[in-house]
Amino acid sequence: MRMIHGWDNDSGKAIFLKPWSKGNFSNEELIELEDLFQAYFIGLTKELQDYVSKVQTEYPFVIQCIGGCELHSGKSIGSFLRGALGGLDFASFKNHSCAPAPEGGSRAQQFCAFASQYKGIQGIIETLLSDTCPRFLLGVLDAGKAELQRQVKPEAWLSSDPSPGPGRLLLVCHVSGFYPKPVWVMWMRGEQKQSGTRQGDTVPNADGTWYLRVTLDVTAGEETGLSCRVKHSSLGDQDIIVYWGHPTSVSLIFLAILVPSLVLLICLALRFLRRRSFQSIS
Repeated sequence: MRMIHGWDNDSGKAIFLKPWSKGNFSNEELIELEDLFQAYFIGLTKELQDYVSKVQTEYPFVIQCIGGCELHSGKSIGSFLRGALGGLDFASFKNHSCAPAPEGGSRAQQFCAFASQYKGIQGIIETLLSDTCPRFLLGVLDAGKAELQRQVKPEAWLSSDPSPGPGRLLLVCHVSGFYPKPVWVMWMRGEQKQSGTRQGDTVPNADGTWYLRVTLDVTAGEETGLSCRVKHSSLGDQDIIVYWGHPTSVSLIFLAILVPSLVLLICLALRFLRRRSFQSIS
């Protein structure tokens, strides 16, 4: 998942995290949406407080709501609006009206009966879900196509950290330079996943790609035959497999640093010699 928008509660304004986050919507359309969200958030909060006081719901309680639209593989767009109370499904917006969830019981039925009185609000919700959201989604996908479809292959190498204890080894698989963020990394023995695999946080590199560190704590002497396997969308079905004790990955990294450095030194040396030769002729 990639965050491209945020919301500032103090100002009631959207935060656009990417240059293309506005899609093809005009500033006027976006301001209108911001005002609409702000007004309905304040209004909805008050209405819910009044409603809860009438049905005598015990405090504290947690209300969760999620809404939006998504592009399916067949290019069709599905919209959704769902609410939960206390971590359980409560109600959703379906077929132009509020639909109580079975888990919500009589309270959900009462809420939907209450919500059905607000025909104007239901009409606005329907417009947002069936028209505004799909148009905005398609605009964002088109404007951000270059970045959203970007694929960068990862590099992987192995190392060991200080021993976690007597007779123990902490093996580390480093995976870096990949994009987009989702990646699967696992320590393996043959085709068997190692349950002791521990994954760290995926952190950003300076160039916008990602880095991940995955460790495995093993008994000294049992590291033979272990490998680190990496799956990423940029690799297709060609997984990266790096074997513990195999020098290839470390050697490639060393060469990747050494070769450009040698080329640079040779170029500088040739330039220096040419300047000296020119000065001697002069």
